[in-house]
Amino acid sequence: MPSRILTLVITGLLFFSLINFSCSKFDTTNLGSDLLPAVDNINTFADTLSVITSQGIYNPDTTVLNRTDDFVFGSINDPVFGQTTAGIYFQLKPSFFPYYIGAANDTLNGYGAGLDSVVLCLKYRGFFGDSTMPLQFQVNAVSDNNFRDSVYNKRTVNYRPNIGQLLGTGSVDPRRMADTIYYANGKNTSVGQIRIKLSQNWGQLLYTSDSLAIGPFFHAFASDSAYRYRFNGLAVTATGINNTLVYTKLADTSTRLEIHYRRRNLGRVDTLFTSLSLNSDPFGSPTNYSSGIANYVQRNRPALPSGSQEIFLQTTPGTYANLSIPGLSGLNNRFIHRAELIVQQITEIPESVFRTPNFLYLDLRDSTVAPLWKPIYHDLNPAANYDPDYQNPLSIPYFPSLNIGVDYNYFGGYRRDRTDPSGNIQHYYNFNISRYVQDIVTTHRRNYDLRLMSPSKFNYPQYGPIYEAFGNSIAFGRVKVGGGSNPNPNYRLMLRIVYSKL
Repeated sequence: MPSRILTLVITGLLFFSLINFSCSKFDTTNLGSDLLPAVDNINTFADTLSVITSQGIYNPDTTVLNRTDDFVFGSINDPVFGQTTAGIYFQLKPSFFPYYIGAANDTLNGYGAGLDSVVLCLKYRGFFGDSTMPLQFQVNAVSDNNFRDSVYNKRTVNYRPNIGQLLGTGSVDPRRMADTIYYANGKNTSVGQIRIKLSQNWGQLLYTSDSLAIGPFFHAFASDSAYRYRFNGLAVTATGINNTLVYTKLADTSTRLEIHYRRRNLGRVDTLFTSLSLNSDPFGSPTNYSSGIANYVQRNRPALPSGSQEIFLQTTPGTYANLSIPGLSGLNNRFIHRAELIVQQITEIPESVFRTPNFLYLDLRDSTVAPLWKPIYHDLNPAANYDPDYQNPLSIPYFPSLNIGVDYNYFGGYRRDRTDPSGNIQHYYNFNISRYVQDIVTTHRRNYDLRLMSPSKFNYPQYGPIYEAFGNSIAFGRVKVGGGSNPNPNYRLMLRIVYSKL
């Protein structure tokens, strides 16, 4: 009898310890570290659970870009995912008002010798698509009066202002962006900068807008409101036949509108330039004159399948997949060594010029507040104290805090490569959800449906307007992966569990 009581006590203590231990210390391995115990079907077992999948599309996509994000322009025609068209809209402004070109009173005192040229410069950040086909684009003046006063408005990727006068055209060859460009009579150079010479007539309007000059736009540079009234902004959009998206950073110092002008200096004429740039602090001091921005991205996709066998994942503004794993609800209590969701690309032959996303992301569908989602419990970063239910917002965030963030080495979701049985390169993604699954089998946490997506950033609106940045640039990447019912195990989406019985 005492032996039986002692056995029950020990069993109870072990069970109690497991419950308290399960959400913090039960998984001492890292994703892909090969430190899991061998599956011998005596002490350690492995099961594969089926996943029910369906295709989802964001319509509309409500993503908003910040000033410091990469912006995209161009167009592509993807034979699998359809057409994408993107344009950027922005205001480049002086750093002070009243503004003058050159030194104060140059124009009035006769030192100003006239306009040389106006050049729009964009910081080049990369491309998505076919690098062998240069992107053809044009620059227009924004004619939409609503855009000029949009400094404090948050524009989604669905917003596109009206444009007017054509100011210039250009092209970007991604293969040449590392070349050194010489300009200003060979005195200045640039690397990784897209340079477009704009209309001389329009440039003359800028030059004669000096706050101390007399011209058709007299005193346009006298104040921020006067400047916005006359110059709504600029638009960069694709023209012709293209197959490339090009990325630029508007907030970079290399992105600017250069006004090259001639100035008399001791009997000779020098060519100098001044520049307008993106003003990036809408909540700064009264002398900080902020700029309006927008990035329009339009997707025209073919009809997508149901998602049971094939899932189309496209980076913001994009698509997603709904996942359901009914088998998790019926698992008895056990020690979870690893629960890993495996997402496998359906190999394209030959491999497309349109790259797969750098990262995928996985979260939970909270149907009690449908159609909202929330972060997955525990596994985004085991070292972070966060609560997806946001029960104590003053002390515990709903997402791993900025200085900690997602631990990708543990959680996974980053693109990995391997060779498939046919000898082709196959991309795949793994997600470590061991702690979440342990919580389900031990404490009977609800078995939520999941969402799989490829975001550039995402937002949980029930917790506020904050967008969490992710590892993908907007519209960069797309991949076709196997659904839960795909007949080929090399493509099928599944959950693999390695465990020990209690």
